Amino acid sequence: MKKKVSRIILILVICGVAAILVSSALRSNSAAVPQYQVVTVQRGNLTVDITASGNLALSKCEDLPFEMAGTVAEVAVAEGDSVKQGQVLATLDTSEWDSELITLEYNLLQARLALDNTRAQTTDPDEIKMKKLQVELAKARLAEAEDASPEITAPFDGFVTNVNVEGGDEVTKGTVAVTLADPNKFEVDILVSEMDIYQVEVGGTATVQADAISRISLPAKVTHIAPTATIQSGVVNYKVTVEVESLQPVQGSQPTQNQTSQAAPGGQGLVMQTSQAIQLRQGLTVTVSLIVAQRNDVLLVPNGAITTQGGQSYVQVISSNGTTEKRAIKTGITDYVKTEVTEGLSEGEQVVVSQGTTTTTSTTPQQGLPGGIFFER
Repeated sequence: MKKKVSRIILILVICGVAAILVSSALRSNSAAVPQYQVVTVQRGNLTVDITASGNLALSKCEDLPFEMAGTVAEVAVAEGDSVKQGQVLATLDTSEWDSELITLEYNLLQARLALDNTRAQTTDPDEIKMKKLQVELAKARLAEAEDASPEITAPFDGFVTNVNVEGGDEVTKGTVAVTLADPNKFEVDILVSEMDIYQVEVGGTATVQADAISRISLPAKVTHIAPTATIQSGVVNYKVTVEVESLQPVQGSQPTQNQTSQAAPGGQGLVMQTSQAIQLRQGLTVTVSLIVAQRNDVLLVPNGAITTQGGQSYVQVISSNGTTEKRAIKTGITDYVKTEVTEGLSEGEQVVVSQGTTTTTSTTPQQGLPGGIFFER
């Protein structure tokens, strides 16, 4: 009896081991096969760009110096003030200016009298020439003083970023009194890698999007490319300057609901009218997109639909009866998601797109694709 029981147990153990081995073998024979879907060829727009981050800076700042020496009589503005073109910002004591004009007029008169006396006393051409030069010099100095103004006025609408003098200061000609900035002119410096820099050119199109202002992209252009590299930790980049061309959003980029844009008070740029006002101002973090290629209304297919052999691109096209045809195509630009097709396909045709792999197999072959591989319509 014990022998019979032992024999039964042994048979059960052997059967269990065999079942495990068979199961493992079946699992190991299940090959990972690609899974596919079908996509219809459609027309659309395609943009290839290079993106980088930076911080906004005011691009139009101007130092305003005194045109003559003297004593500062008044400074009419403070840092942060908004000003209009032609507005007086600072003045010198005009009594000193008037005195200087009288002195220069007297010097001119003396030079002319000296020339007349020389002509009456001598015929030496060198003496006469020297006196004539003295007259011309005196005339030039008087004209310069008359053209110079004791006032500093704003050359454009803007806001004051710095004031360097105050009333009572003694200044020389060329002393910078005030710095003025245009509130609507911004630029940003970004770094572009050595692999991408040859796709960038001065005058190229770009867009700028402030991180603090969602869904708003502003038109911009490339104004400068550094001739020398910026190398950090062995990484080679080139500084590219991009200037914002307008505070009006580019087409397709609009404020979120209930947002509008207008000039900021205090000359600080764009204000988004939301529950919390946001201003486009110096220092804002922005994302810059450099447009290196763009196509509109072209045939597009997903990159996963394209294979390449010997430098030739191919797609698998689904025919009307469900079979597939390997077809050669010519391609244009790609944004690494979709690719432009210039020849070989027509709008409305369907192509097979690889969607990765699956660990199961189909025992019943599906429409038109060999080996039991299936696709989704």
